Amino acid sequence: MFRYTKGVFAREIVMIAIALIFVFPVYILVNMSLRSANDSSSPLVPAAQPTLDNFVEAWNQAGLGTALLNSTIVTVTSVALIVAISSMAAYPLARVMSGLSTTLFWIVLAGMMIPFQVALIPLYQTMRDLGLLGSLASLILFYTGSQVPFSIFLYTGFLRTLDRDYEEAAAIDGAGTFRTFLSIVFPLLRPITGTVVILNAITVWNDFLVPLLYLSGTPQQTVTVALYAFVGQFVSNWPVVFAGLVISVVPVLLVYFLMQKQIIQGFAGGLKG
Repeated sequence: MFRYTKGVFAREIVMIAIALIFVFPVYILVNMSLRSANDSSSPLVPAAQPTLDNFVEAWNQAGLGTALLNSTIVTVTSVALIVAISSMAAYPLARVMSGLSTTLFWIVLAGMMIPFQVALIPLYQTMRDLGLLGSLASLILFYTGSQVPFSIFLYTGFLRTLDRDYEEAAAIDGAGTFRTFLSIVFPLLRPITGTVVILNAITVWNDFLVPLLYLSGTPQQTVTVALYAFVGQFVSNWPVVFAGLVISVVPVLLVYFLMQKQIIQGFAGGLKG
């Protein structure tokens, strides 16, 4: 029988305090976005006359519609490629126990140790020579290549914890390696796939430096670059700036709330595995 003790009460107080710490910046962000330009009261005080005009102005002036579309295309395509490449590459690395497999695995891990800033200029020159600068394809190619090593590491660790019974049964029934992976193994990777998806989606969506370099001088912009230019233009009108920030955050929060169960299972099961 559960007993409500002083220890339970103390833990609840601590958790409430932690929750308030995380909620406080969100409150300031939303509160400021609802204020009128001439409201000079403290950010802690709720808006006296809340207005949605700031969101309309931010959407129109910053070109957030196109920027959000570009960010969505880059994020969805990059994450899909990362999941497909990493899961298929990790399968033989986890199942084929040989010296070559171990060597290849360590080579993949070495890719995680190289800071992307070291290769930033050579990659920029390569994208230029390929004629990809100024296009979303350059971002997709960059993110896919840079995030695959870490994703392979996660998939390989999880695959090594899975039993081979289902795979052996599929082999007895005559299924080939690719068919076994697609029909048997990949569905079992759902927890770690959730982890890979959310970690890479956040990384790609929030990145600022690479889109700034690769899309510079073109009308193509991601949401982070659009907000950067917008803040410089409207630095004296902070409610409009905060409204733009809220708009940029909404898609990520929406995806999180829709996939909350899968994300929690991914972190609990995938990272543990």
